[in-house]
Amino acid sequence: MRSTLYAVGRLGLIFFFASLLITVAALVSCLSAEEDRLRTLPRWAWVLIILFFSPIGGIAWFIVSRADAAPRRNVWRQGSGFPEAQRPGRPLAPDDDPEFLRRIAKEAKETQAADRELLSKWEMDLRRREEELRKQEKPED
Repeated sequence: MRSTLYAVGRLGLIFFFASLLITVAALVSCLSAEEDRLRTLPRWAWVLIILFFSPIGGIAWFIVSRADAAPRRNVWRQGSGFPEAQRPGRPLAPDDDPEFLRRIAKEAKETQAADRELLSKWEMDLRRREEELRKQEKPED
């Protein structure tokens, strides 16, 4: 008699956790599903069914959502209403904008030219100083 109670208790515990798992999985699936998968009822109604009729509501959700898993071709999806040329414009990324790339190349050339000029001034100054030091080191005869 005692072993039967333990077996029933274990079986009840297994059913409880299975029911809890189905309910949580169905809620997560329902709340993260795209709008076009909710074909029969609105999302709030599915959430109530899953919560109040656990685990039957969760099982019903999985059956209904699986039947609609194949993509429908006549459904309007976001962004598919306009041809590519007529879609509202978005700002281009800097590496895709030709004007930005031209401007960067021009600025790089200007910077390189300024750097070369500064370097040549430094070299001339260094040569002048070296010559002055050589003259100072040479005793004048």
